[in-house]
Amino acid sequence: MKKVVNTSNAPHPVGPYNQAILVDKTLYMSGQIAIDVKKKQLIKGTIEEETEKIMDNIKSILDEVGLNFKNIIKSTIFTTDMKSFDRINKTYGKFFNKKTAPARETVGVSELPLGAKVEISVIAKKMN
Repeated sequence: MKKVVNTSNAPHPVGPYNQAILVDKTLYMSGQIAIDVKKKQLIKGTIEEETEKIMDNIKSILDEVGLNFKNIIKSTIFTTDMKSFDRINKTYGKFFNKKTAPARETVGVSELPLGAKVEISVIAKKMN
C-alpha cells in the first residue's frame, strides 16, 4: 500500500509531488533543498549551511514516520559545484556513522530548483 508522507516541519514541495512516499517498509523521499520552513525561503548561505539545513529537513520527514538516519539505505546528492564536494561531504557525514553509512552517489548538475547549490534525496527502510 502506498502512503503519502508530508509534514509541516519540512518544506512543502515546489511542484506536483509529495515530500515522501512510504511503500510497505520503504520510504522514498523526494529531493530536499535548503528551504527554511519558518521563513519559507531558500537559505542563501555557505554550502555547509545549505547542506546542514537539508539534513535537518530530511530528519523532519524521517521523524514523521518514526525513522532516523540509521534507517537510510541509499542517498543521492546533487550539486552545482563539484569543487564543494569535500565541504558537502564533511557536513553530510556528521549525520551518519561511517561504518553504517548508506550507499550514495554525488552528481554534478548545472542547476537546481530555486537556485539551490545542493539537493539530497534518500531511501530509508524500517528494519522491523
